[in-house]
Amino acid sequence: MEPKFYLSNQCHFCESTELELVLPLAPSPVCDQYLQKKQFQEIFPLDLFLCQECGLSQIQCVVDPEYIYKDYIYVTASSSGLVKHFKTYADDVLNRLKDVQVSSVLDIGSNEGVLLSYFKAKGLSVLGVEPAKEIASIANSSGINTLATYFNKDTAAQVEKKYGLFDIITINNLLANIDSVVDFIEAVKTVLSPNGVTVIESAYLGDMMKNNMFDFIYHEHLSNISIAPLEKLFKKCSMRLIDLQPVSTKGGSMRYYFAHNDSTRNETKAVQYYRNIEESSKFNTKAAFNKLSNNIVVARTNLLTYLINNRNKKIVGYGASATSTTFLYHFGVGAYFDALVDENTGKIGTFSPGLHLKVFDPEYIYNNEVDTIVIIAWRYADLIIEKHKDFKGEFIVPLPEFKIIKNN
Repeated sequence: MEPKFYLSNQCHFCESTELELVLPLAPSPVCDQYLQKKQFQEIFPLDLFLCQECGLSQIQCVVDPEYIYKDYIYVTASSSGLVKHFKTYADDVLNRLKDVQVSSVLDIGSNEGVLLSYFKAKGLSVLGVEPAKEIASIANSSGINTLATYFNKDTAAQVEKKYGLFDIITINNLLANIDSVVDFIEAVKTVLSPNGVTVIESAYLGDMMKNNMFDFIYHEHLSNISIAPLEKLFKKCSMRLIDLQPVSTKGGSMRYYFAHNDSTRNETKAVQYYRNIEESSKFNTKAAFNKLSNNIVVARTNLLTYLINNRNKKIVGYGASATSTTFLYHFGVGAYFDALVDENTGKIGTFSPGLHLKVFDPEYIYNNEVDTIVIIAWRYADLIIEKHKDFKGEFIVPLPEFKIIKNN
């Protein structure tokens, strides 16, 4: 499929054209298109811009979703701790909404249906919407009713006609991936019951800035979400924020609870508390992004210095995910790695996007006299180091601060 893309000149949330470049990043291929064989992949711009009107940080390059998701292979079960996280998620949401009876849940971008399985186990009727056909098929075969399509106004009309309105609509790690966000929210609103709640979980810009998490910027993620821009977006759609809950996934995320303006649900104290923290931190400013850019330069310099001084060693990268592509391209370190290793069986045996580094099972470390492991999946560094106590070489943790850890 020939890749199609365009450079948007307006904000994905408020449609303002007042966008300022705040973080130049190296162009890269689509981040999660790991290959079965080496072949050419086009690279796309990845520079980050800040909307002067609503404060949303975003990339301008919008790649055709069909090109990104046509062979999508990510499943929830491949992420460390995410299955357990979704069980807690279901418990948390039902506990917070217990004041009004709920009976139905719609999950948009439901993947193989892990979250919905926990809601279903609690006696709720569930429906998933998942555009990746093979993954939707996995969900259906496991008993989670799933529509293999994109969610839009037409889908919403079909869902309402066949299934009615839903008391809970969940949207996890998806809203940041959508270009026409206002149209999407309007579609969501049409299938939400009068006292229903839309629950959105997404990586939080504040944590991204605090932890130098630039590698979470890639072509799937058009936007980096924070409270103020999201509230402005939902206000346009006659919906209001009623609760906030920080969560640990994706290196730091926020869970947002939105209801219709005329809902009987009240706003919790948490909303104003986290609004105040966000406002005082001023992380959605150009000055904050300048600081992030400087921190990235330091981290890149430290890693490159180590790799150049140790080029005679056998070095592998631990992590073959979407974030790995941004990391490898922007740091320019692909040539120093002999291979990548990853625990996701769907990635083992593939080649990384663009750089074509071969991905192996972590046992590769012990069978090939590896000297150094650079933990590209640095958010899971503690877990990875704990799993590989028997490795006798060095671990490099490149972010949020450069560290060398030697196993005894």
